[in-house]
Amino acid sequence: MSDCLFCKIARGEIPSRKVYEDDEVFAFHDINPVAPVHFMLIPKLHLDSLAQADEAHSALLGKMLVLASRLACEQGLENGFRTVINTGKGGGQEVFHLHIHVIGGGNIPPMVKRS
Repeated sequence: MSDCLFCKIARGEIPSRKVYEDDEVFAFHDINPVAPVHFMLIPKLHLDSLAQADEAHSALLGKMLVLASRLACEQGLENGFRTVINTGKGGGQEVFHLHIHVIGGGNIPPMVKRS
């Protein structure tokens, strides 16, 4: 998609603090981090969200999850990290290009508050 924010970042049309890049995947630091380490992995192939992924995307999605772990360690998150994929408006997705948030460092609160 030519007007997609993340497609433009992956093509280098919008500057970013790149973490990783290959032919299929681009990773960059979030501009509004919620933790000391907060970066995102995106496929260069435009997919609106995880809901649009199908069997044909299995290898790409697997590659992204393996990369998330490797890049998290390279960013200093040896003790653990959180991955988040917001899917659709109801799932809190703000940019409609599939992306995986990798978050860690500092004191990460629980995802869901338990009573």
